[in-house]
Amino acid sequence: MNPELSLLHPYPFEKLATLFKHNTLPAGLKPVALSIGEPKHAAPAFVAEAIARHIGGLSTYPTTLGLPALREAIAAWLCRRFGLRAVDPGKQVLPVNGTREALFSFTQAVVDRNRSSPAGKPLVLMPNPFYQIYEGAALLAGAEPYFLPCTAATGLQPDFAAVPDEVWARTQLLFICTPGNPTGAVLAMDTLKQLIALSDRFGFVIASDECYSEIYFDEARPPVGLLQACAELGRDDYRNCVVFHSLSKRSNLPGLRSGFVAGDAALLAPYLKYRTYHGSAMPVQHQLASTEVWQDEAHVRDNRALYREKFARVSEILNPVLPLRMPDAGFYFWAATPGSDEDFARELHASQAVTVLPGRYLARPGSDGLNPGENHVRMALVAAVDECVDAATRIRSFLAK
Repeated sequence: MNPELSLLHPYPFEKLATLFKHNTLPAGLKPVALSIGEPKHAAPAFVAEAIARHIGGLSTYPTTLGLPALREAIAAWLCRRFGLRAVDPGKQVLPVNGTREALFSFTQAVVDRNRSSPAGKPLVLMPNPFYQIYEGAALLAGAEPYFLPCTAATGLQPDFAAVPDEVWARTQLLFICTPGNPTGAVLAMDTLKQLIALSDRFGFVIASDECYSEIYFDEARPPVGLLQACAELGRDDYRNCVVFHSLSKRSNLPGLRSGFVAGDAALLAPYLKYRTYHGSAMPVQHQLASTEVWQDEAHVRDNRALYREKFARVSEILNPVLPLRMPDAGFYFWAATPGSDEDFARELHASQAVTVLPGRYLARPGSDGLNPGENHVRMALVAAVDECVDAATRIRSFLAK
């Protein structure tokens, strides 16, 4: 077996199952899961209808490049959403089976493990806490993860200015997540432009995970994106920049496994070659349904309205006992706990049947030995409004005791 497999950490939910293994849930309370970011709102009805209309696609091998209609719909959406002048659907867009798979496989295609230096392996930089795929992808690509702490002191964002030049010089890939998982922090346009300048200077690729970009609270102020920063700099080739988007969160379609990578054609061409061997082509009927989803915004606005209602109601219930910082975007509360995050999650589960995710499971200790996720929990407001309100009421009761 590949010896690098031994470097992988258990997934957060595996750790959570171990934490709860001796818990007995209280009788009469329906469990409420705020632990996993799996949208529970209803999927748009027209998606099932589209899949049914195109079910004949089951008889066709899908191409890795994807259907022209889907790539054109994605390119048009990117231009509308981020004010881009042009996106070439044939060269700058690649549909993928969900961004989890794409984030992992893109790393395998980008990292050149033969470019290690006397200082060590190639580096893949990532926020800390983070989406664990970034770390696993780096390790299995033969690179070394380098963690950028996101704490209250840094506005829950990486302090890129604190990264030494010798680290940037070893960097081959920088992961950013905006809006952030789990913090909900959005990187500013100026920050994105500074990262592009660093990429020009040191030659690394920027991979921007923007899967939460369509869940925000002010309809007049959607989060900015990496390609948008490129466009403002007049860089329509999006050199060394790619973005990852998905229908999972935007459209409540995690089971459709539909997303895309877009950006620098010089990166996507060899990545397409990699994927051709990798064998991850989206089913034809899912591609045709996805084409319709990227062309519709009404259901996305309705989705945001539900999240706004949940954040408002949960905040009203919990703030008197558990001060909450509203995220810039996304559907997570990143809440500081009164003591150990593991103890909080375990005891809340045992007494109230509410599941939250300990923050330490989403982070790694830094060079100072401190884990920036400790004494925090991630609460995903993905369930129905009434369930989220019920969970918040139980958490308040738990804290009152």
